[in-house]
Amino acid sequence: MAEYLRLARLYLLMLAIVTIGRWTLGFQHVPYEKATDKLSIVILTLFACLFYGAFCRRWLNYRIGQAVALGMLLGFISQAVILLSTVASYLLGIDSYFTNPLALNPRTAPAAVPFGQALGIRVFGLVVNTLMSGIAAAVGWAMGVLLPPTNRPA
Repeated sequence: MAEYLRLARLYLLMLAIVTIGRWTLGFQHVPYEKATDKLSIVILTLFACLFYGAFCRRWLNYRIGQAVALGMLLGFISQAVILLSTVASYLLGIDSYFTNPLALNPRTAPAAVPFGQALGIRVFGLVVNTLMSGIAAAVGWAMGVLLPPTNRPA
């Protein structure tokens, strides 16, 4: 776990930047529909899992299980950030990108989503997106064979 967290430092920095960006967009009242795709935690996580899976295979000799575990850790952390940001938004009464009805339940938008329902949606997302991140890391791992080998002296 410590090795995975050490490897994830760059990702964690990028996650912090994107999360702060999403909070900032909400505070500046930029419409959700206009900017959510520009700073997406889910898209960041997907690409990170693909890249980490590929690079860790080729340059760190990770087996597929290790790549999947790292991807699932990245996915879990991302979804935990989304869940905690949603809870904080509701508890503090903040209208944010994390409480936007389109983010939580597009079928009922623009109606507000109650806290309990939002919590259930986010917990479901935590489980599903953690698994999807593991799958993305496995796909990245499979593509890692295309990367050039390391040129480290023996």
